[in-house]
Amino acid sequence: MLEENLSRMSPNSYLSGNNKNARHILRRWSNLKLSVAVSLGISLCCLLVYCSLCSSPFSTTTKLLLSPEEDPELVRVLRSTAFATAGRRSKSTVILTMINKAWVERGSIVDVFLEGFSVGDGTQELVKHLVIVALDQKAYERCQEIHPHCYALTTPGVNFTGDATFMTQEYLLVVWRRIDFLGSVLRLGYNFVSTDADIVWFRNPFPRFHEDADFQVSCDMHLGDDSNRDNLPNTGFTFVRSNPRTVRFYQHWYRSKDRFPGEHDQDVFNRIKFDDDDAAIGGLKMRFLDTAYFGGFCEPVKDLNVACTMHANCCVGLDTKVHDLRNLLRDWKRFSALPPESRNGVSFDWTGYSPPFRCRA
Repeated sequence: MLEENLSRMSPNSYLSGNNKNARHILRRWSNLKLSVAVSLGISLCCLLVYCSLCSSPFSTTTKLLLSPEEDPELVRVLRSTAFATAGRRSKSTVILTMINKAWVERGSIVDVFLEGFSVGDGTQELVKHLVIVALDQKAYERCQEIHPHCYALTTPGVNFTGDATFMTQEYLLVVWRRIDFLGSVLRLGYNFVSTDADIVWFRNPFPRFHEDADFQVSCDMHLGDDSNRDNLPNTGFTFVRSNPRTVRFYQHWYRSKDRFPGEHDQDVFNRIKFDDDDAAIGGLKMRFLDTAYFGGFCEPVKDLNVACTMHANCCVGLDTKVHDLRNLLRDWKRFSALPPESRNGVSFDWTGYSPPFRCRA
């Protein structure tokens, strides 16, 4: 109808007979066509933006109201990435890491993290079972660019886009959101390895996990006995088997944040790990992973021939972590290039150019 009216207003119909208003009408007609074109363009742009927002999991009302275990998208991504681990207690297992905008900038933590899987010993296959959990829209968009398995973990009214500085309110919200989410994964029946993104994977860690343990956690400092609860754990790397004991434990762990307000998940874990009398802890088979295999900048792996992972713990600041983790990968590549007979006794040079360098400063 609009085009029909415009055609009726064709300036040629007014130009006959030396109509003195022809030029004026022509200008009005031209301006009208321009206005219509601009209006249509603006409307189309608005429609595209609206559709983009509608498709974003971080702006969809239904998504925001769902708990993770009610979300069909989480069920789908877990099913598509899960694999069966070896052993008599084998169940579907996934690998999970959590990121926000600050950790996905190009050349930042997530790129180093994924590079580790690409150059590790037997880790290339494991990356197919990795789910990157994004805490904000930017992290989700970047994940979709670099990895096939992404999940948007929404939190109504919370902005997780910045670098969550240790022990700030934002940091506490992030770590407790993770514990709540991991509990949902257990309730859905999946074992998981939860790994911070500032951890480099050198080897497949599953052969080093304890067959009889429900809950296994890395350490900042290991006292030589994997069963000793006096070990100083680091909850940035855990392997947890889904069963009634671990489901109860994660529910208890998450609720315990209200008993110890202002403390992060690791400190609360250190408080509750001795509570054998508590029904949520009693019977839980807990093991603390040896830093000889699962090291960090707090207590580094000494022998590259057995190293599974290295964590940029005892280190503050994304730029600092990235710098030292890249040095770590460089040394690993040099080690991997050595002939097998030359690898015996090779370790990281912790006092020279190798990491931790800036982290130690």
